Amino acid sequence: MQHEITEASRLLDSRGRLAEPGWCRSPLPVYERGDIKAPGFRIKEWDYYLVTGPDFGIALTIADNSYMGLISVSLLDFKAAGETTESIILPFTFGKLGLPADSRKGDVSFRNERLAITFSCDGTIRRLSVAMKRFKDLGTLDAEIELSDEPAESMVITTPFAKKPRHFYFNRKIIGMRARGVAAVDGRRVAFDHDSAFGLLDWGRGVWPYAGTWYWGAGMGLVGGKSFGWNVGYGFGDTGAATENMLFYEGRAHKLENVVFNIPKTADGGDDFLSPWTFGSSDGRFEMDFVPRLDRAARTAVGPLMSDQHQVFGLFSGKARLDDGKVIEVRDFPGFAEKVRNRW
Repeated sequence: MQHEITEASRLLDSRGRLAEPGWCRSPLPVYERGDIKAPGFRIKEWDYYLVTGPDFGIALTIADNSYMGLISVSLLDFKAAGETTESIILPFTFGKLGLPADSRKGDVSFRNERLAITFSCDGTIRRLSVAMKRFKDLGTLDAEIELSDEPAESMVITTPFAKKPRHFYFNRKIIGMRARGVAAVDGRRVAFDHDSAFGLLDWGRGVWPYAGTWYWGAGMGLVGGKSFGWNVGYGFGDTGAATENMLFYEGRAHKLENVVFNIPKTADGGDDFLSPWTFGSSDGRFEMDFVPRLDRAARTAVGPLMSDQHQVFGLFSGKARLDDGKVIEVRDFPGFAEKVRNRW
């Protein structure tokens, strides 16, 4: 039985521990960075936006991991199975990037001689603005995108870490906003149309242990003219009180139990990310085949720090069952799934 949080309250108690592990349909827990009692260098905060259309996508990150900040921009070409990513690492930010304490509104921005990036939200419209010089060998990247039609319900989870009482993960994922805008680079213009482009927000705040591996996946689009999508994942901590697995249909959330990512293996036992995957759930409500098209892979290592990421975009086919028993069937439905190993 998963615990649903139904009333607003402080996220952390006076000792800096999670007051109520569980999940909810809206951001009821109240986050304040000043309530954290763990060492400041362990605090991690990020806003990650992904916008996808039929052929192209853009991913934008502003992260403040205390001892290191990260600004990342990725342009995704699904037709050509290619991607371009540029990142800027900032030493010893310790909260100076000023990410909002509330996922429902607030602005964050960064500017230097090479990059100007802003995420703004007035409570209704989210605006993403990027101007980045020297975007690999493509010249300057400019993007202006609006996200609207935010679903009434989203995935919100408060997760502890076993044997780490002052560690926690507070996360909201908004799946299936409508997107409108343009990204342009080197004279090439990519348009995101409101009728065929969708966006998600991964809003994370927490105190994490040094090493870990997580799995995360999402899909968003239309089925029979109705909005449909999902968020699935694990490895983010002790999910005994709640998982973050959830379906979304016409803006409403439908809670799932455990979901497993079955990633095929190579002959030497490694992960074969570009061969077909399967997904299954303990409650039988999420059963999918996944055909990869693009692996956005990145590995960085600096001293004791390491991040090995594989965000794989492709097409899902299968069935999902809503809370009322209604079965949603999808075929070649766009989405992604990832495996990330960190020492951070």
